[in-house]
Amino acid sequence: MSFSPSYNTTNPGAAVSNREDLTDILKVLAPEDTPIYSSLPHSKAKGTYHEWTMDTLASPSTDGVIEGSDVDSFADKFANRVRVGNYVQKLRRSYMVSDIQEAVDSVGPAKYAQAEKKAGLELKRDVEASLLSTNDRVAGDSNTASKLRGLGDWIDSAGPSDVPADYRTPADSIHASGSFTETVLNSLITSIYRQSGKSQSLNLHADTALRAVISGFARTSGATDAVYRQVMQSAGKKLTNTVGMYESDNGIVTITNMNPVCAPDTTNKDTGYLLNMEFLGVADLIPMGTKGLQDLGGGKRGFVDWTGTLVVKHPGALGKITVLS
Repeated sequence: MSFSPSYNTTNPGAAVSNREDLTDILKVLAPEDTPIYSSLPHSKAKGTYHEWTMDTLASPSTDGVIEGSDVDSFADKFANRVRVGNYVQKLRRSYMVSDIQEAVDSVGPAKYAQAEKKAGLELKRDVEASLLSTNDRVAGDSNTASKLRGLGDWIDSAGPSDVPADYRTPADSIHASGSFTETVLNSLITSIYRQSGKSQSLNLHADTALRAVISGFARTSGATDAVYRQVMQSAGKKLTNTVGMYESDNGIVTITNMNPVCAPDTTNKDTGYLLNMEFLGVADLIPMGTKGLQDLGGGKRGFVDWTGTLVVKHPGALGKITVLS
């Protein structure tokens, strides 16, 4: 006995008249958050090379002054002042929708406005990835695009070469070998504290593997014996096995998830930046914006772009985690 199947839509038969069941729901399956770019204060850049100055205080003295002695020598209080800078980087995302696509009915929808919005989200992720990168700065010329120096290169005890040694991140504020434990995290926070002398609030922007390790600090002692901690909570509450804020002897650390596709190491997923937001910023030469281009007959088109750089006012007050074991 023959019957009319519902699956054969390419040959004559009942199936060719079946309606599509396509909803108007569209979900973009990609991380969109840009916590670094969105949380840093913004200032105005006025040139392609944005500069700022750094200074430090003299070491404390307990020598004392002999009674009746005159002042016969004078200190240059600005002898240690230095000037550093970062090149701006231009980033751009273009988009176009044909005149026919603009006219037809589509799921999503897939129109010019949606293309513009999606390009903007992609551009924000480009900026986030540049800020988090290990890229060194590039001046740029007619054949080479200029690049900003990313956080991963600023936080370096051996450089960058244009940053004087006294202003670089101490080696004790960087974890680049060995197992990452709670003891190590406390040591990093202490090292950062010794640079500023303030019991400060830090932000740890952590990739997924590092975030998982820190969440484990809520359950174990962090020592080599891995003693499990006992957690007591009131009845009726759920047991929370994650750490969103870490309090140490020398500062409170708020932990923020790093956008996983913008992280500098998407293979090991173990990067983390310990940041004092007081010493960071973004300088915009051309703020993020959109520009429509002339329709030459094929359809509406345009682009979104941004030109700016990362400002690191004191690399010594920052820290970095690059390995877990």
